[in-house]
Amino acid sequence: MGRDETLRRLRAEAQEQVDRLDAELAALFEASRSSNADDEHDPEGSTIAFERAQLTALLAAGRRRITDLDGALERSAAGTYGGCARCGEPIPEERLAARPFATTCVACAGRA
Repeated sequence: MGRDETLRRLRAEAQEQVDRLDAELAALFEASRSSNADDEHDPEGSTIAFERAQLTALLAAGRRRITDLDGALERSAAGTYGGCARCGEPIPEERLAARPFATTCVACAGRA
């Protein structure tokens, strides 16, 4: 599988996750609107507020990942993919394999 195919697959997976989390969050909001649950003293353990915060954080992370992958696809189309945005040196293949949306080499990432 080529680089662009991999990036598109990862983006599609991230979009599916965001769509699922968005639906879960909407369902949680709807359930809490129609419920008389005491959010502050929930006897079941985790509160509705905790679940909402957790879903919101996961949703934000998923949306950031989509943005990062869109950037990687744009860099690939522009022919700049794999070059460090800070020093201009090539980003090692191992780093790109682990973080296909990386914009900096390991040395520059450590300086950020």
